Amino acid sequence: MTASVTRWVRFGALLGALTVATAVMGQSAPKASQGALLPRDSTDAATFRGGLVFANYCVTCHGMNADGNGRAARLYNPKPANLRMSDKNDVYLGLIVRRGGAALGRSEFMPSWEAELTDEQIRDLVAYLRSINAVTHHE
Repeated sequence: MTASVTRWVRFGALLGALTVATAVMGQSAPKASQGALLPRDSTDAATFRGGLVFANYCVTCHGMNADGNGRAARLYNPKPANLRMSDKNDVYLGLIVRRGGAALGRSEFMPSWEAELTDEQIRDLVAYLRSINAVTHHE
């Protein structure tokens, strides 16, 4: 593949991830003509970035609706958590993502993402999970 084709393939993959993330978040995709939409350090920006992390790392088990009904959910007992109804606080959510389920006395099938995700990605993921959670329980 030429460098030009490779760039377009990567752009297409990014565009696809953005589409999935915005669908997961129940929002329409941002329009390029609007320019920079969100300040980098805003809660909305963190929530959007967290939706991307969720779409790339969590959706297979937890599902597009974050209800624990992903494609792989039937393979696990206990099945993945319904993140929309979680009563866990932000610190706990960050810890389980970082350390995995077994480290916190939960499912051994929930992997540790500490080696894969940055601290910022984990904070963004927690912001996203908080935004979709029906139980409003903060730190």
